[in-house]
Amino acid sequence: MTQTQFSLIIIGDEILSGHRIDKHFSHILAAFKQRGLSLSQVQYVSDDRERITRTIKQALDSGDVVISCGGIGATPDDHTRQAAAHALGLELVLHPQAKELITTFCLSKGDVDMTTPQNQFRLNMGHFPLGADIIPNTYNGIPAFSINKRLYCLPGFPVMAWPMLEWILDTHYQHLFDSHIQITQAIRVFDLPESALITLMQKIESKYTPLKVYSLPNVGQPNIEHNKPHIELGCKAPKTHSQHLADAMADIYSAVQQLGGTVMSINQSAIVAG
Repeated sequence: MTQTQFSLIIIGDEILSGHRIDKHFSHILAAFKQRGLSLSQVQYVSDDRERITRTIKQALDSGDVVISCGGIGATPDDHTRQAAAHALGLELVLHPQAKELITTFCLSKGDVDMTTPQNQFRLNMGHFPLGADIIPNTYNGIPAFSINKRLYCLPGFPVMAWPMLEWILDTHYQHLFDSHIQITQAIRVFDLPESALITLMQKIESKYTPLKVYSLPNVGQPNIEHNKPHIELGCKAPKTHSQHLADAMADIYSAVQQLGGTVMSINQSAIVAG
């Protein structure tokens, strides 16, 4: 059975121009790790409707569950609602429950006439792809939306988006918690170039599926013992494959010595999501 993967799309010219610093990625990554989940990809996209449409469609076509942040407002530079509908081939319609929630918000502001231009613009934020489900907004009540538990479109404001993201994970994906947990082990390899380890890495991955082998070159720091240039060479594996991991690392340790490298063990048996 294929493991459920998650894609994150962060939308906004203000982020790509540097006018605002993105805070979504670090927070969402932490929320995923806290639940033993991981992200398969993260993309930053400008406020361009065609580009957002392509990005959403490509992410959905990969089979991932897709989460986007930004662009679901009603101003001319907000395109995510329209792009999502286009990517899915769906009509954009006013969602009945979203209409009720937005009306309640307007009334709370003392705007009782829903026919005013201002309130009509607010109602535009309730136009979602046909068949959408709402995502509750604990901040001001104006909802976001999802489609078929495959695409979740959140606002760009962290104070709104982050509680929504946590609600999504805790409501719909609790059965996957800890399913992305992996264990890692590594050694430090001295006196060998990274190119000398490629064949070994390929053999280990082939022999010990579904382990993944990684290498992290380090230029070292002068005058610090045991920190001359080296390569951190390790494996990560699902937590259910701990014996595979131990066997693979034993093979790696032996093979590196046979290649003429010097090995230093790392006191590492980390548990990570991803």
